Amino acid sequence: MPQDTAKTAQLYRMVMPDHLCPYGLKSKDLLDREGYEVEDHHLTTREETDVFMKRHGVETTPQTWINNERIGGYDDLRVHFGIDKPESERSDASYKPVIAIFSVAFLMSLGLSWFAFESVVTLRAFEWFIAISMCFLAVQKLQDIESFSTMFLNYDLLARRWVRYGYIYPFGEALAGILMVAGALTWLSAPVALFIGTIGAASVAKAVYIDKRDLKCACVGGSSNVPLGFVSLTENLMMIAMGLWMPVKVYLLDW
Repeated sequence: MPQDTAKTAQLYRMVMPDHLCPYGLKSKDLLDREGYEVEDHHLTTREETDVFMKRHGVETTPQTWINNERIGGYDDLRVHFGIDKPESERSDASYKPVIAIFSVAFLMSLGLSWFAFESVVTLRAFEWFIAISMCFLAVQKLQDIESFSTMFLNYDLLARRWVRYGYIYPFGEALAGILMVAGALTWLSAPVALFIGTIGAASVAKAVYIDKRDLKCACVGGSSNVPLGFVSLTENLMMIAMGLWMPVKVYLLDW
């Protein structure tokens, strides 16, 4: 007779009237997607949970067993299935926030171009991409401006001479980005973008390529794990490009 090859796992998670553990739900979903039949054990009271953790010598729930081997919590499950690397092999650096911002900004610019011109391949789409990216990056900084300004002081040349510049910078970036999205007040948006972009590019170039410093980039906020370098330099070069292009565009249109 063929042997039963079904994969089974035992999951213990908190399911209480006032608390449904989100990591327990994620663990159940991951096990289901990996093809396991899950014996789903609910810990329905705080007392029951405490007894369970004491019995097994663990400090958190959920906990998963596969083939009588305790795998651990949700993060441990992701490592077990090869989705994530073990913590000892992980790098703090991550470009995910930047990829998300630029990807959504790019798609938004294409959508606006399609709406306005019935074509995604337009010069305005490129302008919108840079302007929307500036707005998104400014929002990231404004979420915690104190943390941003502190990280910014690690490398920005002007902020080191005038600390308040670190608090002004995100507002300037947001203002320039919003005006460039609208195509309005170029006499204001272009100089702001050109100024902060030039100072920023010089600061990044000095810190990374001259002084060879290993720093985190404040471009997506003060809690960022994005390495300072190409990404931040690109942000500033984009602002410089827009700061130079927008007045030229206005001049050409008037001419």
